[in-house]
Amino acid sequence: MFRISQAACMALALLTAAIGASVAPAHATSRIKDLANIEGVRQNQLIGYGLVVGLNGTGDTLNNIPFTKQSLQAMLERMGVNIRGSTIRTGNVAAVMVTGNLPAFGTQGTRMDVTVSALGDSKSLQGGTLLVTPLLGADGNVYAVAQGSLAIGGFSAEGAAASVTKGVPTVGRIANGAIIEREIEFALNRLPNVRLALRNGDFTTAKRIAAAVNDYLGTKTAEPVDPSTVQLSIPSEFKGNVVALLTEIEQLQVEPDLGAKIIIDERSGIIVMGRDVRVATVAVAQGNLTVSISESPQVSQPAPFSRGRTVVTPNTRVGVQEDGKKLAVVKDGVSLQQLVDGLNGLGIGPRDLIGILQAIKASGAIQADIEVM
Repeated sequence: MFRISQAACMALALLTAAIGASVAPAHATSRIKDLANIEGVRQNQLIGYGLVVGLNGTGDTLNNIPFTKQSLQAMLERMGVNIRGSTIRTGNVAAVMVTGNLPAFGTQGTRMDVTVSALGDSKSLQGGTLLVTPLLGADGNVYAVAQGSLAIGGFSAEGAAASVTKGVPTVGRIANGAIIEREIEFALNRLPNVRLALRNGDFTTAKRIAAAVNDYLGTKTAEPVDPSTVQLSIPSEFKGNVVALLTEIEQLQVEPDLGAKIIIDERSGIIVMGRDVRVATVAVAQGNLTVSISESPQVSQPAPFSRGRTVVTPNTRVGVQEDGKKLAVVKDGVSLQQLVDGLNGLGIGPRDLIGILQAIKASGAIQADIEVM
């Protein structure tokens, strides 16, 4: 009896596992951390103007770029060198724009990466060193100071009759090249409520996020405000410790809901269709008209010792060919895979597929938004 009971239990377990696998949800879930940002926890863009020195003759032409010459003169004067009225012909200096992102909660003394881009007619920034450059925020205050040697991803070499350029040698990067000098005050732990900003706004996704948070905490803490925002009221046990609350809820799994959309990039011929695209019953035909013209002129030679002359007679052949395909019926309510298979069966390329999708949309048979980039 024991062996039979054990075998029966094993069979029941296998059956249960098989049933569970068959009814498992087909759609993937994502963490709240990957679906939404915390409002206020963000980067801030910084920008500055500076000079790069040490270039091997690939810098700005001072006669053509007046702001580089003025910046060089002003820098030397601050260091006690007076060159007013003198002729400067150096080609080792370039004016650049320095950009970077101040990280959220960046503290004084920590470092950040910066990107350096040529502003004048410099040919390459390879081997250059950025001099001290203040980086300003949108409010005009200095938040960081950048300086250091540039790392260039490309190169440029030229001779008397040829030149070779790989990548963009006029843009470089300095890893940890800026030191943060000013902090942005943001008291996260003292907030009475927190707002989650969805990266892809959707009513259903916002509601599911709120429901997942409320189920986890056991109280009605989260509430969807609009398709892109979910507001969290800080529970009493997390007062003064908002970081702990966010750490708990950002790992919750939520199935995002996506609208039926077709993205078309006509410049590159790229087409991206969402999984929920549906098409009503419609017949599609596609054909190409090919016109070919070939010229094969013939030369007419006169008989020997005759008074005739050589004449070239034209010989033109014009052919017209229409590559027509039969009508293909796309049935009502087909899935994305069936739609793609049906359109591929017509033997068409991406360019023609763009026109077919737009024509189906114009007829009202496709249930999706078409966005042309």
